[in-house]
Amino acid sequence: MNFPDQLKYTQEHEWIRLEGDVAVVGITDFAQSELGDIVFVEVETIGKNIAKDGVFGTVEAVKTVSDLFLPVAGEVIEFNTALNNSPELINSDPYGEGWIVKLKPSNVGDLSELMDVATYKSFVAH
Repeated sequence: MNFPDQLKYTQEHEWIRLEGDVAVVGITDFAQSELGDIVFVEVETIGKNIAKDGVFGTVEAVKTVSDLFLPVAGEVIEFNTALNNSPELINSDPYGEGWIVKLKPSNVGDLSELMDVATYKSFVAH
């Protein structure tokens, strides 16, 4: 499994990457492999401020629907519209073309509370 070093991770298996003052969020390689084939992604929170660990959308796989949780508080500013026609991008490229939303974090310092790659690898190994 792939776990890029430059990302921060949550216990709910979301990842976050800061790009200037915008953060990109998606689900981890571990999460997509556990869910199986992803068939639909729904995000109806564009323009909304959401609390840390607040639900910002859902991802639907063949057998289940899972909530998506925001790793840090902030305003959801963009949805990856490529997922409308190709939700399987999350399966094939969870850290690249399969990103889910972009947000403006309320407090960039909150990222320091998230897991680094070594901690996340240990977390999913249990």
